[in-house]
Amino acid sequence: MPRVLIVAGEASGDLHAAHIVRGVRKRLPGTEFFGIGGRDMRAAGAEILIDSGELAVVGLWEVLAHRKTIFGALDRMRQLMRERRPDLVLLTDYPDFNLRLAATARELGIPVLYYISPQVWAWREGRVKTIRERVDMMAVVFPFEAEFYRRHGVPVRYVGHPLITEERPLTPNRAAIRKRFGLNDTDRVLGLYPGSRRSEVRRLLPVILDTAQRIRQQLPNVKFLLPLASTLGESDLQPWLANHPDLAIPVIRDRTPEVTAACDAIVTVSGTVTLEIALAGTPMVIINKLAWLTWQIVRRMVKLEHVGLCNIVAGERLVPERLQHDATPERIAADLLPMLQDEKVNRDYRQRLSRVRDILSTPPEDGDIVDLTVEMLEGGARR
Repeated sequence: MPRVLIVAGEASGDLHAAHIVRGVRKRLPGTEFFGIGGRDMRAAGAEILIDSGELAVVGLWEVLAHRKTIFGALDRMRQLMRERRPDLVLLTDYPDFNLRLAATARELGIPVLYYISPQVWAWREGRVKTIRERVDMMAVVFPFEAEFYRRHGVPVRYVGHPLITEERPLTPNRAAIRKRFGLNDTDRVLGLYPGSRRSEVRRLLPVILDTAQRIRQQLPNVKFLLPLASTLGESDLQPWLANHPDLAIPVIRDRTPEVTAACDAIVTVSGTVTLEIALAGTPMVIINKLAWLTWQIVRRMVKLEHVGLCNIVAGERLVPERLQHDATPERIAADLLPMLQDEKVNRDYRQRLSRVRDILSTPPEDGDIVDLTVEMLEGGARR
C-alpha cells in the first residue's frame, strides 16, 4: 500500500492536509500517512508523530528560541524517511522546515510534492532556486503563482485555493448563526482573531484586547467573539483574558466559519485567515507586530505593498492594515468603529471584499490537490 510522509506545521496547513488525507484514502484505500500535523490530520486518519502546535512559531527570534524543538523534529522526520521509505513526501507550507526536509528526500530519491507555496514572489525570491533543485512538483493555490514558477523552470500545477475547492459544510444563514451564539439582529459584534501560534498570541492578543476595551468605551453594548485555533488551548489565552474580565469574551472552539459569519467586523492577525474572512465578506482590520530585529530584516526584503493576503490577492488595499508601531489600540479602534457603527461603510467593505472570491474562483484545469497527489503516487507528474 502507498506510504506518504506528510508535514503540516501550522493550523491552516493541518486543515488542508487533512482534506488531502481523506480524499486520497477514498481513491487509494489503505494509503498510509504519517508525519507532522494536528488534530484535523489525526481525525482524518494520519499517524501524527509530532504535533504541529509545538512547531508553530514565526519570526527570527522566535525560531531561534525554539530551535532545539524544531531541529529535533527535522531530524526525526529525516530518520523516518530513511526507515520507512515513503512513496511520496507531501509538504504543506512551512517553508524553512520543509525545504530542508525536501533536500533529504531528494538525496534518497523520494519524490516531493510541495503544496501551498512559500511567498517567494513577495520576498526571498532566491529560494526559487532551492525549490527547483529539491521539489518535483509545486502545487500552487493562486493563479499568478503558476506563471511565476514556469518562468523559473519549476514544475508546477495550479490546483485551486483550498478555501474554494475543499468540501466544506454549508454555512447556515447569518441570522441563524447569530441566534445560536445568543445574539440578535441589532447586536454589534466584533471578532477577535489572535492567530494560531503561541508566539502570535503573546505579541498580539494584548493589543487586540486593549482595542476591544477601547471600543467598549465607545459602544457599551458591543459583543465579542474569539475563535480558538486548533493548535491552541484556552490556557494559552487565559493570562491575557484574565486582565479583561469585564469584556466577557467567549472563547469558541471548532466554529471559526460560523464566528466569521456572525461578526460585523473583525480585528485579525495577518495570514491565511484574512482570506477566510474575506470570502465570508466580513469587514476587518489586519494587524501584525514582529520582534524588532525580525521586522528590520523583513521590511528590507519584502517587495509587496501589502501584508494581508486578501489585499495581496486583490492587488489593492481592500481593508486597513496596522503594522508594528502603527498597530496601536487607538488606531485599530478608529478603523473598526465605522465598520461597526455605519451600515453603509460596512456594506461598502463587504462589496469590495467580494473581489477576493471572484479571483480565487478561477478553476484549476488539471484537477485539484487530491487528483495531483494520487497521480504522483501512481507514478505520474514527476520530473
